[in-house]
Amino acid sequence: MAKDRIYSRPRAIKTLIGLSAAIWLASSASVPAGEITPTNEVNVDVEVLATGLDHPWGIEPLPDGALLVTERSGSLRLVRDGTVSAPISGLPEIASAGQGGLLDVALAHDFADSRVIFISYSTRNTNGLGTAIARARLSEDGSALMDVKEIFRMNRFTEVGRHFGSRIAVAKDGTLFFTIGDRGEGERAQDFGDHAGAVLRINADGTIPSDNPFAPNQANATGNEAAELWSKGHRNPQGLDIDPKTGVLYAVEHGARGGDEVNRPEPGRNYGWPEVSYGRHYSGAEIGMGTAAEGFEQPIHYWDPSIAPGGMTVYRGEMFPEWDGDLLVAALKFQLLVRLDLDEESGEMLSEERMFKGTYGRIRDVQVAADGAVLMVTDEDNGSILRVSRAPASSN
Repeated sequence: MAKDRIYSRPRAIKTLIGLSAAIWLASSASVPAGEITPTNEVNVDVEVLATGLDHPWGIEPLPDGALLVTERSGSLRLVRDGTVSAPISGLPEIASAGQGGLLDVALAHDFADSRVIFISYSTRNTNGLGTAIARARLSEDGSALMDVKEIFRMNRFTEVGRHFGSRIAVAKDGTLFFTIGDRGEGERAQDFGDHAGAVLRINADGTIPSDNPFAPNQANATGNEAAELWSKGHRNPQGLDIDPKTGVLYAVEHGARGGDEVNRPEPGRNYGWPEVSYGRHYSGAEIGMGTAAEGFEQPIHYWDPSIAPGGMTVYRGEMFPEWDGDLLVAALKFQLLVRLDLDEESGEMLSEERMFKGTYGRIRDVQVAADGAVLMVTDEDNGSILRVSRAPASSN
């Protein structure tokens, strides 16, 4: 598939509003003032917009300026005009266990007319836990989900409570890309009949796109592969985004002890885990065959030691022209935001900048607002929403 045929995540207007996880807020006027922070290219103003969130995992703005926020403990909330709603009713059965719970949220491209959203979450059956995707319609008043339908459920559940993946990106053609980790059982990432350890792609109704690499009509499909697969050999990808300018799909994943990776998932390709890795097992032992082997794709960037990456976005905003086309990656371990300077012609990473180290907590997700400001979410018991904007010219 040609790169220019792929993908853009919906870019709705992003009004950044003060949030609270469990109470109504009358106003965001009490939000602390921002502080000026130098970066390599420009000084930025970092504002704490809200605190008190219960492990926020995904944020999605609505066209009218409201905001949908997931909390990993199992609540979806609507924020409008500085007020945080009570939990939205109608969610499917969610199993909040280990690293699982209510995870990402994304809008259909026609949300303004259809009110359709997609959510990713962990759920339970008799065999244990697994990742699922549901489609629903948000009520006009934002209080409830209606016409809720599970459109995907992974094909092997276990009692392991980690590596659910779950970031969603919606393509221009309406198909959904999403991630599932290896579920803590590395060998599953090399089993092409297993949904674990993969980037997957489905239609908005849950059916299989006919141009998926292992769809039944494809020449390389043997019938043993899961038809939803896009790429395999991923450990636990929690970041996924599509460059709206180039149409390239990017994913970022957790390694073990080192070996966090940025990849460009391409159809039918194998990205190596656990046969090749730039990290080591937590015991210190080598992983698989080393850092490279025939038949496995190389990452475009990796970290050793690990930064424990969360969400990521391709920066295409007006506020920071210095960052145009760069990748912004949230990091949990060192509590920072990474900026990877990407050369658009060669696709190579030219440099890496680490910002806000240890200042704001474990950064789980990063988004670009309509005005080009950057929104970060911290995954904490008392999680925060942070807005990064360009500092006044006098401070640069």
